Amino acid sequence: MKQQEGVIQFDLQWRQTGTIKADLAALNAWRDILRKLELIGEDPRRYQGYGFGNVSQRHGTGNQFIISGTQTGHIRTIEECHYALVTEFDPSSNRVTAEGPVRPSSESMTHGVIYSLDASVNCVLHVHSPAIWNAASKLSLPLTRADVDYGTPAMAAEVSRLFTETDVNRQGIFAMVGHQDGVVSFGSTPEQAGVRLVKTLAYC
Repeated sequence: MKQQEGVIQFDLQWRQTGTIKADLAALNAWRDILRKLELIGEDPRRYQGYGFGNVSQRHGTGNQFIISGTQTGHIRTIEECHYALVTEFDPSSNRVTAEGPVRPSSESMTHGVIYSLDASVNCVLHVHSPAIWNAASKLSLPLTRADVDYGTPAMAAEVSRLFTETDVNRQGIFAMVGHQDGVVSFGSTPEQAGVRLVKTLAYC
């Protein structure tokens, strides 16, 4: 049975702290654009009313990253207090360690794996787009398997498979077949990741 949207499926070790200091201006700007396009948000007609979509950026030179908090899709304009810092993630033990004023997104494991697979990636955007998702095969987007759910070690393994078996690293975008309307884009900057999404949406 599929999990409800937004439910954290990993073992979360979270320490509540103050806000994480970082330059989030570009990330927030693109998050605003994606929300206006209804790729991030909250709608009682979609996904049982749960918030959807999340954004992140690499923090420092390692694989730590700042990610929007779980169930923040309804917030019109998010600020530092709506982000968490993921300090460690381990798909093999299904564990995420984080700190900050809020708990991290349920998609944190997927974001983390992308950062670990490509050191040039500094931003990951996860949105819900029925248009892109339904046209993904026609658009020749890399696809995760239909039997793999979001936020799980299996999804982490699927992302790794895409980096090995497809040209996802060049395209910078893929669809999550087992996660209704789920689409992930990434890039060296929020702009690159965001433009990839908008251009793909334009082709639908």
